[in-house]
Amino acid sequence: MSTKRRLSASIDSGLLAAAESAVERGAAPSVSAWVNEAFRRQVEHDERLAAMDAFLAAFEAEFGEITQDEIVEVTKRSRAAATVVRTIRPKVPTLEKSKRKSSSAR
Repeated sequence: MSTKRRLSASIDSGLLAAAESAVERGAAPSVSAWVNEAFRRQVEHDERLAAMDAFLAAFEAEFGEITQDEIVEVTKRSRAAATVVRTIRPKVPTLEKSKRKSSSAR
């Protein structure tokens, strides 16, 4: 006996297109399977958030509220100790790009 139930729902057309594309690429066996997987991931996500909320509530009940200053300090220490794998360079327009933009605006 199947535990699946039929669902009728309205969704954004872009999401339906993404599901259909996943099926066409072979990334999902059907739109239903794709939607089912998305629902499963959302349930797991919500459960993790609830567990984090419970953990933080218990921690703060025992040790006091975590302050913004503590968060800033820990963030600084973590970033200082981190190993940089790749850098993110700010995008700076080159002279060529600037020339193209100004000439196409004419």
